[in-house]
Amino acid sequence: MTHQPPLNALAAADPQIAGLVEAEAQRQHDKIRLIASENYVSQAVLEAAGTVLTNKYSEGYAGKRYYEGQQLIDQVETLAIERAKALFGADHANVQPYSGSPANLAAYLAFAEPGDKVLGMGLPDGGHLTHGWGVSATGKWFEPVRYGVRKDTGRLDLDQVRDLAREHRPKLIFCGGTAIPRTIDFAAFGEIAREVGAVLVADIAHIAGLVAGGAHPTPVGHAQVVTTTTHKTLRGPRGAMILTDAEHAKAIDRAIFPGLQGGPHDHTTAAIAVALAEARRPEFRDYAHAIVANAKALAEALIERGYDLVSGGTDNHLLLIDLTNKGVAGKPAAQALDRAGIELNYNAVPFDPRKPFDPSGIRVGTPAITTRGLTPEHQPKIAEWIDRSVVAAGDDAAQDVIAAEIRELLSAFPMPGYTA
Repeated sequence: MTHQPPLNALAAADPQIAGLVEAEAQRQHDKIRLIASENYVSQAVLEAAGTVLTNKYSEGYAGKRYYEGQQLIDQVETLAIERAKALFGADHANVQPYSGSPANLAAYLAFAEPGDKVLGMGLPDGGHLTHGWGVSATGKWFEPVRYGVRKDTGRLDLDQVRDLAREHRPKLIFCGGTAIPRTIDFAAFGEIAREVGAVLVADIAHIAGLVAGGAHPTPVGHAQVVTTTTHKTLRGPRGAMILTDAEHAKAIDRAIFPGLQGGPHDHTTAAIAVALAEARRPEFRDYAHAIVANAKALAEALIERGYDLVSGGTDNHLLLIDLTNKGVAGKPAAQALDRAGIELNYNAVPFDPRKPFDPSGIRVGTPAITTRGLTPEHQPKIAEWIDRSVVAAGDDAAQDVIAAEIRELLSAFPMPGYTA
């Protein structure tokens, strides 16, 4: 059993780190990975991310660099840009953001001034820290106005969004987030933004792969700015990119460089280009729709076992589960599940009475298990394992039995980047 590509030089130079990497590869192989923001990249993406491109410094943009020796780097970045534009149908793409948070910060730097009002979804309702939450720089430097979900349905209240936008006239409106299990109505957000003269920023970090694969509506054409990470459902390396219309392209480019960053990570850019090429293949569309099918099947199986799903189910890759009726909090449940070979994260739920570090819920996602080849027929068994583990929280022996059963199942499903 070994990491692929092999770590021969690393093992010789630093056996401690090599050992940890090999152990992590085996851990990823042996567990049902249900963290909604995680996935498995292809070996091609792994190889691109580990190339000599990491040696290069490339401040600026293709054709306008501040360092020499960019003849090949410019071609790599241009390929990534053109593939992003073609995949999503956007006028412009910037593939240099280091991660999703800097990508969102670029929108603030480009189109708002400190103290301006910004409308975004509250973190407990499914938004992101960088959508104006108080502990984030975006909540400290700007005046946040927050919308949320209805208590009776767990679904976004667009009437509230429209009323808040009309009342506060924000410079930016953010839609999207980190724990939204339902389809985002980008067209409706676009109408609201146009009415109040705001720039609409669609954060599709979680659903970019679903958008690319036609399993979720696209924000392109409705939002002037679209930010996304390149991992999660898009199944690329840890990075980010920004898509814009032609009118907003220059401001975003200036915000990324020199506004927020220096030289891009060229090895990551290459891996993004590879992932974008993979996402244009017909099999990627099958994978995107399979993610949703798995999530819906898992939701149905958990509901049958008495689990309370926020909004009553899912339209995408993600389930948000309130464990209050099970008599266990999210954190001990997540820790028990990890012992049982099921990796997910504890998460606040809307109107959660508990503290964020010890919330009532857990968040579940199906991108990684879909990449491994699991199908809807496996979801009732996964729901059974989740239920057994939650009921047996604190019983390590019971968790170890579940973990052994999971390892046996997963042995039949190869993992990219690891040879068992």
